[in-house]
Amino acid sequence: MIVVIDYNVGNVKSVCNAFTYIGCDVKLSCDAETIDKAAGLVLPGVAAFGCAVGALGTLAQLIKNFASSGKPLLGICVGHQLLFDRSCEYGQNNGLGLVHGNVIPIPTGRVIPHIGWNLVEMPEDMDLFAGLGKAKHFYFAHSYYADVADKNAKIAYTDYGFALPASVQKENIYGVQFHPEKSSEIGLKVLKNFAQICEGRK
Repeated sequence: MIVVIDYNVGNVKSVCNAFTYIGCDVKLSCDAETIDKAAGLVLPGVAAFGCAVGALGTLAQLIKNFASSGKPLLGICVGHQLLFDRSCEYGQNNGLGLVHGNVIPIPTGRVIPHIGWNLVEMPEDMDLFAGLGKAKHFYFAHSYYADVADKNAKIAYTDYGFALPASVQKENIYGVQFHPEKSSEIGLKVLKNFAQICEGRK
C-alpha cells in the first residue's frame, strides 16, 4: 500500500487518483499507524512553503521516521521542497532536512511563476526515470526551487535560463519539482516506477 499524506495542502486527491488509475493500492491518510504500515509514502503539495510546513505539524516527525526506516518517500512540488533544510518563502521556515539544500526564489528575468512544460534531462541512474530515455517533458508550476547542496543526492535538471533541479534522489528519498500526476503518460510512468520501487522494498 502507498500512503499519500493528507494534510489539506493542494493536490492530494489528484495524486491519489493518478495512483489508482495505474492500478496501485493507495490510501489518503494522516494516521500514524497507517503511515507506519505503508510500503511507500507520498508527500504532495500546492502551496507556499511556510503554509505547507505549518500544515504538516506533527506529521513532519512521522515522515522523518518513515524515511529513516529505509522505505521509499516521494515528495511532489512543494512536497519535494519540504524535503530540504529550509526556505525563505513566507518567512524563514525549516523543512524536513532529509536532503541538504535551501529553497530559494527563481531568479528574476524569467517568467514567474514557472508554469508549463519543460524538458527534463534524466540521468540513467535515477530510479524514478527508469525506462523513460534521456529526456522528457514534464509539467511545472512553481516560483521557488530547491538549490541542492547534498553531495549524496543525484539530480535531474531542466533548463529555465539556468540549470534548475527538477528531481532529486538520495537513497530511499525521492523528490520531483514537477507534477507527475499532471504530466500525461510520462508522468504516470514516473509514478509507476515509484510504485515498483515500493514493491521491491517490502
